[in-house]
Amino acid sequence: MAIGDIIVGIDIGTSKVSAVVGEVNNFKQIEIICNTSAKCNGIAKGQIVDDDDVSIAISKAIKEAEEIANFKINSAYITIPGKYTTIIQNNIVKETKDRFEGVSKRDVTDALSLISNIEIPDDQTLIDIIPDKFILEDGKTVDNPIGNYCSYFTLMAQLILADRGYIKKITGICKRAGIEIDGIVPVTLAERNLVLDSNELNDNVMILDIGGGNTEIGVFKGNTFVYNNTIPLGGDNITSDIAYVLDISKEEADKLKRQYGLALKSFIDNDNNIILNTYNGGDSRNKTIKSSELIEIIEARVEEIFSLINKEITMQGLKNNINNVILTGDGITNINKSDMAGKIILNIPVKISTARLIGTVKPTYRTSYALVRYVSSRPFTKKVSSTIDTKSEKSVIKIVLEKIRDFFYS
Repeated sequence: MAIGDIIVGIDIGTSKVSAVVGEVNNFKQIEIICNTSAKCNGIAKGQIVDDDDVSIAISKAIKEAEEIANFKINSAYITIPGKYTTIIQNNIVKETKDRFEGVSKRDVTDALSLISNIEIPDDQTLIDIIPDKFILEDGKTVDNPIGNYCSYFTLMAQLILADRGYIKKITGICKRAGIEIDGIVPVTLAERNLVLDSNELNDNVMILDIGGGNTEIGVFKGNTFVYNNTIPLGGDNITSDIAYVLDISKEEADKLKRQYGLALKSFIDNDNNIILNTYNGGDSRNKTIKSSELIEIIEARVEEIFSLINKEITMQGLKNNINNVILTGDGITNINKSDMAGKIILNIPVKISTARLIGTVKPTYRTSYALVRYVSSRPFTKKVSSTIDTKSEKSVIKIVLEKIRDFFYS
């Protein structure tokens, strides 16, 4: 990245689209220019069900950002749910051009280009390359081999493939909103450097981002991105359960969830009475229940979410290699003892993220902010600035794939 680069990140969630615009300052750090959001009803269970609604939401968020930033935004990076991605582990051995001059940038970029030469299914496309580690001729492992003297080195990396149909759909949606796509990044990969503290970055961890309608799962073995998926359940399901079981409005259900939110009945201090103001049953508009009745509903859904996660990581053979689980997402973090519930069901230590930076960003913008930070920190990248030529006559999908190639490496 270069000083003055503008990076725009867009996160498309179940209930909203959020955008963050950042600029690389003189210290090569991201300075936030603005953050915006717009309501979105075009996503259900992790799938796009209304293209126009998503496109309008993106357009609104970007238009507001343009008014604040005082410049036109033509392109952005976007997140992608884990369910549409596949992680391929790959490694190659690359000979250096001249061992007496040390490993050059060209040696590294050539290696990154070579490692992507794999057979990709017709229904998928390459969206990201994550250099994991470089192993030098003498067996030493480094993050950056440039300048080291050796005749060859081994590059280990993850290749992120994405569903081509989803990429085509989201590309068309963004195009209608007047936005070209600079790059596409899985949610938990973008969030890793934001939600993990310095010790957790080197550990074997699972990130669980439990949002309104989805739970994003990301498993990391140290720096290695191991697994990525989406479960179509989140905080909105808890709200709907409360509304349905108690026969009240969703607005009141959400208010009660936030006011009395507790994931385990065993931690109730006082079983208070709660008056339901929008009760639809019987002759009376009001009904009184015990707080334990409300918490029982919350506990059942929280248990289901963690049980599905447990089933998934067990089936994938990942569970025994996970040392810690980090919770994030406003679908769960406002429910007390949710980390304790997760620990009981997963039988793995669970904690809500306490990373230094996470408390400085409002929950609405955390993922899009994390995306901007991820893009700015990528090593060996050719270009990160969100600037494109909108007058190009190339096809939309071709533009996107070329932008993604530029996003990788020169």
